[in-house]
Amino acid sequence: MNTDKVYKKLFISAKILVFFIYYFSGLDTSINFSDVLYYTTIVSLKSLFITIITSFFISLVFSLQIVKEFLYLDAIKLVGTVFAVSFVRELSPVLTSVVIIGKVCSSFTSELATMVATEQLDALFILGIDPIRYLLFPRIIAMVLGLPMLNLISILTSFLSGSFICFILYDIHPNFFFDSVFYDNLILDLSKSLLKTIIFAFCISIISCVWGITSLVGSKFVGVSTTSSVVICLITVFILNFILSYVLFDNQLSSFQFS
Repeated sequence: MNTDKVYKKLFISAKILVFFIYYFSGLDTSINFSDVLYYTTIVSLKSLFITIITSFFISLVFSLQIVKEFLYLDAIKLVGTVFAVSFVRELSPVLTSVVIIGKVCSSFTSELATMVATEQLDALFILGIDPIRYLLFPRIIAMVLGLPMLNLISILTSFLSGSFICFILYDIHPNFFFDSVFYDNLILDLSKSLLKTIIFAFCISIISCVWGITSLVGSKFVGVSTTSSVVICLITVFILNFILSYVLFDNQLSSFQFS
């Protein structure tokens, strides 16, 4: 990656951050909300099926691995708590983000890179339209709105599928499972989980859009930019997840004392 391209990415990222500071301070409200609604639908509704399928089967596998161990230790009352802590704090936010990176962020990058390759951005400049405000901001806002909603659905799906497999294979009644799922810290953990996904959404949407709009001219660079964007987004989520988990949960009291 040459120096000019790095500076261009940094400049566009800085411009996005400045816009959001202006927007949330009430100094600038010029956003096309019909575009925001359109992209929110893409992020949330059109990604709902793959999110549910992913959460369902991951929770089934997770249950298969942990429940028999807790049965062996005669600590069955902790199964729901361990399950909830794992999915609410870590698995659902990360898995949902990974799914969205593969499905939505990649499409954001490829769409914008294609517009660069076909010189559509030049046409916007000629018309006096700021492509960053017109193309990027609605996508970023939609991602920030849509990803937390998908995270909640992922958590709910994992709870239901976990209770199902526990009942079918290990004869653990759903009432017993959910009694231990709803531990005292659950609401606090849910709020922190949503905060995680908001931060994830903001970062991966900026990366995917910036990588698309700074793509080199030429059809072959569409694939290059998309692949690079997905890799950077994944690495960003994994690094941020560790940092946020340490900041949000390291000093929190153990959930087992409330079980």
